Amino acid sequence: MSTDSKPDDSQQPSMLETDAGVDSEKLSGTLDVEVSSVALDAHYDPQAVARVLRKIDWRMLPLLGFVYSISLIDRTNLGVARISGMGMDLNLNIGERYSIASMVYFPPYILLEIPGNIVLRWLGARSWITICVVGWGAAQTGMAFVPSWGLLCLTRVLLGAFEAGFFPAMAFIITTWYKRHEVQKRLAIFYLTAISLTGFSSILAYALQLIGDRGGLRGWRWIFLLEGLMTIALGLLTWFFIPDFPDKNTFLSKEETKLVLDRIEADRRDSLPDPITLRKVLKHLCDPFLWSCGFMFMSSTMPAYTIAFFTSILLSGMGFGTRDSLLLGAPPYVAAAISCYFFAWISDKTNRRAIWIFLQSLITITGLMVTGYGKLNGVRYFGLFLINMGASGCIPGILAYNANNIVSHSKRSVSTALVVAFGGVGGIFSTLVFRQKDYPDYIPGIWATMACQFFMVLLLAINTFVFQRRNKLAAQGKRVNEETPGFYYTL
Repeated sequence: MSTDSKPDDSQQPSMLETDAGVDSEKLSGTLDVEVSSVALDAHYDPQAVARVLRKIDWRMLPLLGFVYSISLIDRTNLGVARISGMGMDLNLNIGERYSIASMVYFPPYILLEIPGNIVLRWLGARSWITICVVGWGAAQTGMAFVPSWGLLCLTRVLLGAFEAGFFPAMAFIITTWYKRHEVQKRLAIFYLTAISLTGFSSILAYALQLIGDRGGLRGWRWIFLLEGLMTIALGLLTWFFIPDFPDKNTFLSKEETKLVLDRIEADRRDSLPDPITLRKVLKHLCDPFLWSCGFMFMSSTMPAYTIAFFTSILLSGMGFGTRDSLLLGAPPYVAAAISCYFFAWISDKTNRRAIWIFLQSLITITGLMVTGYGKLNGVRYFGLFLINMGASGCIPGILAYNANNIVSHSKRSVSTALVVAFGGVGGIFSTLVFRQKDYPDYIPGIWATMACQFFMVLLLAINTFVFQRRNKLAAQGKRVNEETPGFYYTL
């Protein structure tokens, strides 16, 4: 980090700036920055801006995407373990044991989201993320040694508790670094990195279970053991490389940090954090928009969890063997990654969110119908591609839609935690409506998932109507959106 002394007022503007619109005090060694609250814009050399953004992108997105992919693999590998022998060894075919074991992960995951984001600002990103990753890695490792269905459920509860703080923290951190219409591409890169790697988890699981009965462990236990140890090792690496909030970062120079903060201040006037108090938390929770985003996120994660938990089981029900059921689970994720980034790119390009989320929900509905009612296995398998493409794109889309339409770090902290918590509700819903007695077609689960997509479309329509009206009043000078003059909602 630079430790240059404070320039006097007579010095020329930095090479990064062409016409600085934000006055700031010198960044100290701890990046204690004061950005002028009257700043309306910040003008920098576009090449300098692009260079700094690339630096941020490469430092942040691949690492966070890789860690999140491990999170998804660790929480959803029950399906591949089940058909690799765990179902028989732990008697998961009795009643709804498998669905319950899948579901118990989510209550602690939901309940600890908001407290996790509050702790995040207190401990800092590096300490908090390391605790979360190492903790769930230990829980995953423990799953390799469970002797019964009950202890499997206990390790799943611990897994949910430690993973609760991770995803909302990542979404929160990413959205504080970029302007509103730069966010979805970044969230998509972060998410598609995760889903691309997750797609090949079934192939990894197949390779791991081929180890067979060695060292006193069955093949499916090696899946949990090796993936858990890998997670713990990755958690230790995050201590050294995880990025923090812009005002606390240590990998940019003071000049580059000022550029980032000036751009955010000009875009939405919340470049620096405001204190989080109980009164503010309760106030933010009274905003209906946050709850609508939560329900939409629930609706988008439900088919995503369905794919994660039940793809190998659905393929098995189509008549494919264990090997083919695991290997055929990967290609839909590749298609989803391509679709996810395309819709993120066009969404940022057009500065629109709702219309593209709507189109992706239609893709999901189409895929559900094809998988549920197709007569040929090839046709039903194609439906899995469509489900994954639609649902995977909606997830970063809704996160960006939420982030674009709020102001202040305290509200961003509450909103990202609340929205991601509703994703856990979608996970519970998916595990309960895809019942063992409906195997192999799961038609009631298909219809329940489609109902969530229709609900999401309804909420999008309501939000679009409300935001259009509020923006019109703001343009006429009759309203101030989000207590921030000049702020307009993203439709």
